[in-house]
Amino acid sequence: SVCFNSIELDLNRLNLCSRVLYLICMCCPAGDGCGPSVLGPVSGTLSSLGYPRTYPNDTVCEWEISVPRGSRIHFHFAELDIENRDCQVAYLRLYDGIGPKRSVIAKYCGLGLKVKELINSTGNQVTVQFMSGTHHSGHGFYLSYSTTEYTDLITCLDKGSDFPEAEFSKYCPAGCLTSTEEISGTIPNGYRESSPLCLAAIHAGVISNAVGGTISVVNSKGIHRYEATLANNVTSTGGSWSNSLFTFRTNGCLGTLGLASDGISDAQLSASSVWEWNGPSGQHNVWAPSGARLKKRQRPWSAAQNDQRQWLQIDLKREKRITGIITTGSTLKEYQYYVSEYQIHFSSDGEQWEIYREANSTQDKIFQGNNNNMDEVRNNFIPPIEARFVRVNPTRWHQRIALKLELHGCQIPHKPRPRGLPPSDHIPPSARTKRPPLASQTTPPPDIRNTTMPPHGGKDVALAAVLVPVLVMVLTALVLIVVCARHWKNRKKSSEGTYDLPHWDRTDWWKSMKQLLPSKMVEAEDSVRYSSSEVGRLAGRSAVPRIHAEPAEYAQPLVSGVTTLGARSTFKPDEGPEPGYSDPDLYDTPISPDVYHAYAEPLPASGSEYATPIVVDMGCHPSGGSTLNQPCAFSGPASLLTRTDSSQSGRSAYDTPKNANGQATPTEDLTYQVPQNSTQKAAGQS
Repeated sequence: SVCFNSIELDLNRLNLCSRVLYLICMCCPAGDGCGPSVLGPVSGTLSSLGYPRTYPNDTVCEWEISVPRGSRIHFHFAELDIENRDCQVAYLRLYDGIGPKRSVIAKYCGLGLKVKELINSTGNQVTVQFMSGTHHSGHGFYLSYSTTEYTDLITCLDKGSDFPEAEFSKYCPAGCLTSTEEISGTIPNGYRESSPLCLAAIHAGVISNAVGGTISVVNSKGIHRYEATLANNVTSTGGSWSNSLFTFRTNGCLGTLGLASDGISDAQLSASSVWEWNGPSGQHNVWAPSGARLKKRQRPWSAAQNDQRQWLQIDLKREKRITGIITTGSTLKEYQYYVSEYQIHFSSDGEQWEIYREANSTQDKIFQGNNNNMDEVRNNFIPPIEARFVRVNPTRWHQRIALKLELHGCQIPHKPRPRGLPPSDHIPPSARTKRPPLASQTTPPPDIRNTTMPPHGGKDVALAAVLVPVLVMVLTALVLIVVCARHWKNRKKSSEGTYDLPHWDRTDWWKSMKQLLPSKMVEAEDSVRYSSSEVGRLAGRSAVPRIHAEPAEYAQPLVSGVTTLGARSTFKPDEGPEPGYSDPDLYDTPISPDVYHAYAEPLPASGSEYATPIVVDMGCHPSGGSTLNQPCAFSGPASLLTRTDSSQSGRSAYDTPKNANGQATPTEDLTYQVPQNSTQKAAGQS
C-alpha cells in the first residue's frame, strides 16, 4: 500500500500492461532505497541507500516522522544529488502529514543541488519520499530535521572550519553516526578544524547519537599533533598540524572516581570469579579484582570462566553521578586478553539491578569495548547513571575475559531518602550483591571502609586556594622590609664621619675625572676641609687670629696620572724652554742627568724628600716638646723667619724659593715659618 501510494506518475498515459510492469518493478523488495536513518522524537537524520556512494536504480523509500503535538518540523539538507531533470522518475518529496490526506511541501531533483534554506512543515507530522529510476551518477541525499524551536540546526556534515566565530552554539541532530566522515583529535586537547562538529561531539561525550543536542564550541589555535582514540563508537584518526582547532564546553562532571588513584580500596572491588593458576616454576598467579585499576602496572582482573554471566563490581559506598567509563585489556604483551563488548548494570541497594539503556530506546545498550589489549576506549553515559553499585558484564572478548577500568563522574546533591529504607552503609551483606549461579566461585562481599571522595573536599580546596596566595604575599612583604632596613642601616654606618664631604669627592670616578680638569678648577676643589669634630673644637675659641694668605705664585703643570698640588705649591710652572733645554716634549723625553730645572732642584740627601706644607699655628698650640712651656707670641709678618735650605744644616725641614744662582731670595711677604732654636727664642724674649 505504501508502495502504491508513493507512485505519483500519471498512469493514465501508460497502457495497462506497462502500468502493471512498472508497479511490480517499483514495489519489489529489491527496490528498497532506505539508507541508514535515525528518527527521533525531536530530531533525526535520513539518507539514501549507499550514501555517499551512488544509490541503486529503481528504488523507493518513505519515512514517516512525528514530533510532539504543537510542534513543527524543519529540514536542513547536507547534500542533494539526484540524477533527473524533470523530477518524474527520480526525486525527493516532502509532505505535510501522513497517509492519504498528506499534502506536498516541496519536490527536489538534480545533480549538485544546493538547498540552503530550512524547509518548514505546517504540522507535527511529515512524510519524506525518495524514488530513483535508472541513472549513472548521483550520490542521493543526506538531511537532518528537528523541531522548529532549534533554529540553529546544523547537519552531520558541517565542519568546524565552516564557523569562524571564536565561540558559538549549534544544535546537532540525532543519528550523526550514520555519517562516514572522519574526525581527528580528542578531548581535552581538541579536534582538528576539518572534523565534523556533531561527530566530534559524540566522540567527546557531549551529546549522544540517539538524542543529539546543543553543543557549545570554542575555536582556538591549532596544535602540532592530534591523537587517535576510540570513544563512543567513533574512531578518531591521528592528524598533523592545523591552523585552528575546536573544543566543547561541558558540565564539568568528568572527574575520575578513584580506581586509578586508589581512592577506591581493594575491598570495594569484587567479581563473579577470579582466575588463578600456577606457573611452571610453581609460582601462584592470581588475576584478582584489585588489579582492575586503569594505568596500574599489574595483572588485570580475569574471570575463571569465559561466559556472559561474569561481572566485575565497583562499590562507590554512596550514590554518585557516573558519566563515563574507560576500559583497557590486560596491558601485558604476553597475554593478548581484552573485552570487546559489554553491558553496564547498576543498583542503589545491591539487590535491584538495572541494565543501562540509551534515551528513547527500549533495548539494552551494548557498549563497544577494546579492539586490542593495550589501548584505552572511552564510553559516556548519556543520560548519566546515578547509583552506588556498578557492574561491568562482558558479552564478547578476545581469548579470555580480562579488564581494567576507570569510572568518571561526580557527586550528586543530597536527596531525602524514602521512609523505611535503611542507609546504604547499613545494607546487610547478603543484600549487597546479587550472586550469579556459580556461587562457589564468587568472591565474598566487599568490606566497605572509606568513601571515594570526601563530601567537603571542595571547600578545603577553595580555602587553600585563597590562603596560599595571601601567605605568599605576606612573606614576600616581610622579606622586602627586612632587606630595606638592613640596606638603610648599612648606608647610615658608611656615611658617619663624612657629613661635610660631598658624595662625589668620596668616589673613585671623581678622583679620576679631576686629573683631566684645568688646574684652576682643581685648585678650587682642593681647598682644606675640616671634619665635624675639628670645626666644633675651633668654634669654641674666642680670639683666633685670621691670616689672609694670597694664592701661591707657583704651580706645577698638570700631568695625567700625577696628583695635582694645592694652592701652596712651591713649584713654578714652565714659562718656556730654558737655555740649553731643547726638547719640546715635556712628558715623553727623559731629562739629562746634568741638566736641572731652576725651580725644582732635588732636595739634599739629609732633608725631606718632599716639600713640607706651611703650618700656621693659629690657635697658639705647642707643636713640640721644646716649646711646651713657652708663651705664644704673634706680632705679624715680621716675626716669621725664614731659613734657607742648606746641605750643612741637619735641622732644616723647610726649603725656600731660590734664584738662578741657587741662593735664597727672601721677600717681604714671605709666609714660610722656620723653626727657632733656643738662642733665637731667648733673644725674642728679651
